[in-house]
Parts: sequence; structure tokens; C-alpha cells
Amino acid sequence: MVDIRENRVAGFEALMRWVHPEQGVLTPARFMAAFEDQDLSLKLGDVAFEAGLKQMRAWLDQGVEFGRVAVNISSAQFRSGRLAEEIQARLARWNVPCERLTIEVTENVYMGWGSDLVSETVRRLHEAGVMIALDDFGTGYASLANLRQFPIDRLKIDKSFVQNGEDEAIVKAVITLGSSMGMKVVAEGVEDAEQLEALARYGCDQVQGYHFGRPMPADAVAGFLKGFGG
Repeated sequence: MVDIRENRVAGFEALMRWVHPEQGVLTPARFMAAFEDQDLSLKLGDVAFEAGLKQMRAWLDQGVEFGRVAVNISSAQFRSGRLAEEIQARLARWNVPCERLTIEVTENVYMGWGSDLVSETVRRLHEAGVMIALDDFGTGYASLANLRQFPIDRLKIDKSFVQNGEDEAIVKAVITLGSSMGMKVVAEGVEDAEQLEALARYGCDQVQGYHFGRPMPADAVAGFLKGFGG
């Protein structure tokens, strides 16, 4: 994520990839069916979270100023009712400050199974210092009332709106909405300078996408940060 006004890297998003022995690196689209199984979804989420914390600890030890790391949380991970405590315990075990972590939750997770449990969980995490981002905004079923119900720090505009010139009014409206509710707005899928300039004019706070860099291995981050804006 890049802060537009300060022209600096504000953080990174943890992405899951499958290193297939024959087909190489595969994106989640190739193994999405695994997330439909609750047990597998939990295990994959666990692996992703542990890997993210391990990498944050390594960067902290190396003096790499990465900002925050965003990790996606699935509906299955909320079902135990103890997710807030589990996340805080893991952060403590890895000695990673809560302020280094962002959890991203989609509208459909907020609106789906156990919305009261999800709401209470993110509230406890928010109070502990973890940042809460509402991911892919505009593609699910969240209403304005829901936005007030949950402690949301970041409102992420889905890339389908950012990349479609005909959706300019929607993008502007979401930026205005987020600003009026005290949330910073992040535009996903920014791929060229024209999109970036338009988002800056609209008052968007942060952006992410291929215009700044494609998904990269963790060991490339330090070099990316040194060269950013240079």
C-alpha cells in the first residue's frame, strides 16, 4: 500500500501462493476450492498467518521499515469465538506489536454467518491496536448502517471499480463516504499513472496495484523500499 500524499510505502499485503512441483507458482484462483472446505480453510489461514508473523519478526530484526502487513481472515477463522485472543497470543509469541498488523475482512464475512461474533471479534482486535480493513468494498452486501456497526479503519475499493472508467462516480462516492466516516480509503488494482492521478484528485488516501510493483518474495521487500520513489 502506498500513501498518495506522503509518497511512501505504508505497508504490504500478505498473498498466498502454491509452489507446485510441476506447474510452478500458482495463484489462489487455482486452489480456491480448498477454501470451501472448512477444515482446509482453517489450516490454510493458520499457515498464512504464521508465515506473515514470522516474516514481520524477521523484518523487524533486520531493521526493514515495512509499515504494516495486511492478512486476510476467512469466515471459518472466526468460528472458534476465540480469534481475537488467538491473534493477540500469536503476536505476543512472535513479539510483533499489534500496530504492525492489519486484518482484512470482506463484506460477505461481515454479513454472513455469525455477524455478531465477527463484530465483537474485530472490535476486540481494534481496541488492542490491530487495524481493521473492509476488503473489496462494493462487491458484497454491506449497508451504510453496517459500516457504522463495525470498527473499520480502512475502506478498500474493489479493483473492478477502480479499473472501469464508467465507475468513476462510484469511486468518488466511496472516497467521500469513507472520509466522512473517519476512515482512510484504499484503492485496489491501480495499474497506471492515469488511474493514480484520478484517485489523487478524488482525495483517495492510499493505493495498491501493479503500477507500483507486482507480487514479490519477502526477500525482495528491503530493496523495493530502498528504491521506492527514487
